[in-house]
Amino acid sequence: MLGRRQEINLQLNQLLDCGLLGLSIWFAHWLRSDLVQSLWPNLYPIPGFGRFWWLVAVIAPFTPIILESRGFYDDILRKTPAQSLRQLAGTALRVTVLVGLCEIFLRWNVEARSVVVVGSLLGAALLLLREQVVRSIMKRQALLGHVNKERVLLAGQPADMDAMLSSMTDEQRAEMEVVGRFDIMAASKEQLVDLLHEKAVSRVIFAVKHAHFARIEEAVQACETEGVEAWLSADFFQTAIARPTFDVLGGKLMLVFHTAPAASWSLWVKDVLDRVGAALLILATSPLWLAAAIGIKLSSPGPIFFAQSRAGRSGRSFRMFKFRTMCTNAEAQQRQLEQNNQMSGPVFKLKHDPRIFVFGKWLRRLSIDELPQLINVLRGEMSLVGPRPLPMYEIQKIEKHAQRRRLSVKPGLTCLWQVMGRNTINSFEDWVALDLRYIDNWSLWLDARILVRTIPAVLKGAGAH
Repeated sequence: MLGRRQEINLQLNQLLDCGLLGLSIWFAHWLRSDLVQSLWPNLYPIPGFGRFWWLVAVIAPFTPIILESRGFYDDILRKTPAQSLRQLAGTALRVTVLVGLCEIFLRWNVEARSVVVVGSLLGAALLLLREQVVRSIMKRQALLGHVNKERVLLAGQPADMDAMLSSMTDEQRAEMEVVGRFDIMAASKEQLVDLLHEKAVSRVIFAVKHAHFARIEEAVQACETEGVEAWLSADFFQTAIARPTFDVLGGKLMLVFHTAPAASWSLWVKDVLDRVGAALLILATSPLWLAAAIGIKLSSPGPIFFAQSRAGRSGRSFRMFKFRTMCTNAEAQQRQLEQNNQMSGPVFKLKHDPRIFVFGKWLRRLSIDELPQLINVLRGEMSLVGPRPLPMYEIQKIEKHAQRRRLSVKPGLTCLWQVMGRNTINSFEDWVALDLRYIDNWSLWLDARILVRTIPAVLKGAGAH
């Protein structure tokens, strides 16, 4: 119950923080609209609190979520106030960006910025105060022995049990009492049962780095018979990148090793934001679509759009759309230009590609040729942010299996490669390294940062050709 108890404590703290932040914004509004206005009646009046509800709806729930991702609620007994301040400052920056995006794209106005500033400072102070109160209560309970500690038996081999104990946080150790150890390879099932009876054990934690499944099964069955919880560490397979999670298949619990971000509310939010964002961007850029279509028709004979088979998630083929910027037989001419390829590896890149017509160069410089991929985003084939999709024939040329891991997520319109050099990167190894860095560190905040950095990169035409 240790993990479940911590999860409940986390959720309670987040709910409390959510309420404190909402209260802070309300109090800041009251200060400005009532107290300050009465002291200085010549100040311009601000609207009622009803015009500020959207700030509460954005700041109050999202701040605790971002704080959790930054470790604000972790290891509270060991953490210093300075660490908490840094985490709050980083979160405040992210929430400010979120509020700004709501102002820009949803046209939600901040009627009085003083309310936001005062409310944020007051909210941060209340969150620090709440954390200090919780820390003091936890320390006092531990000192007086009022914590209802779980009686835990460690099972495994000595070195593995030592490693398990050293990996626990102060909070976790404070909530348990290790009443004994059981060497799973040296002792018998009967000795385990005797220990369970003698020590009044409520949980057995198995610390095993080698899959001694027969011995573990015996011990788990003994725990099952006695009604004692059995916790089994999932690190008996040594993986460098893959992270273990659990799922259910055919009524059976499955241990899943995944390298891409696991299914979560964050991925669901990403998918929703992708589709809503794509729809809004199509509407906002519709004049550019019309201008591009007219320019292509006047500049070069052939269709307006170019469609090509690209590799999506897991290498699944889909038709990716672009505004056509090359002559109609460009793919047939590529073989003649292969010797001039400026990108190492399976990808073909040529800075001064003779197949591009004049208007097409202008479209590429401003990345307007990529706008039709918003249709792919709407269809769920692509994301706004993700590794750029490669043609199927280039995917088939990839020799290093590890480089195919870039296919474990949806491809995107922009990614780290776009904002950290774009077409100036001439090594496929470096390109893939950036893609894998994105996958391994993915978060909604990282997506937001990449999208923001994409705007100046596109406007400057940095590396575009």
